[in-house]
Amino acid sequence: MDTLERSNPRLRHAVVTGGSSGIGRAIVDRLLSDGWRVTGLCRSEVAPTDGLLQIVPVDVTDFDALGHVCDHLGSVDAVVHAAGFMRTAPLGQLSLHDGISMWRLHVESAMYLANRLTPTMPAGGRIVLVGSRTANGAATRSQYAATKSALIGLARSWAAELAPRGITVNVVAPGATDTPFLRDPGERQRRPSFPRLAGSSHPTKWQL
Repeated sequence: MDTLERSNPRLRHAVVTGGSSGIGRAIVDRLLSDGWRVTGLCRSEVAPTDGLLQIVPVDVTDFDALGHVCDHLGSVDAVVHAAGFMRTAPLGQLSLHDGISMWRLHVESAMYLANRLTPTMPAGGRIVLVGSRTANGAATRSQYAATKSALIGLARSWAAELAPRGITVNVVAPGATDTPFLRDPGERQRRPSFPRLAGSSHPTKWQL
């Protein structure tokens, strides 16, 4: 990508994980509306609805497959890691498999993508990790909270490293969000409420 292309916001390229539904899909739609070219990395095949969107079916925890995808992404101006899932259990019933799976998706996939894509990311690049307010701790959500709180340490460390290059790193930590995940029959009994928050505590807009 040459200097002229970098200066044209309509040609900026964002890679978004988990872009097939929920928060990830909302992020993809917002980026497209702002004129970004978007590559969505999703386990589910989704028909692109915009000429600037390319969907690559890939499990982002399969690093062999993900590495092959990264080899063909070209120049990337932003990485948004929105893929995620939650399993809950009280102490005494924690699942080692669930904990490992959440850690691999939320944390190790973020590390893999950042490690592969930031060395060639231009000045003005962006890394956005979708965290959660649950990172502060919540009953029965300890394993999930641990993975999301780890993203904060990653982001602060990477921000310090990348600041001299003009690349920012942020964690966006939403609360309960009305997504298809929360409508899953298995989640109905523990579905959270959606309180109205006043003032600056209720973010309504973000942009890269």
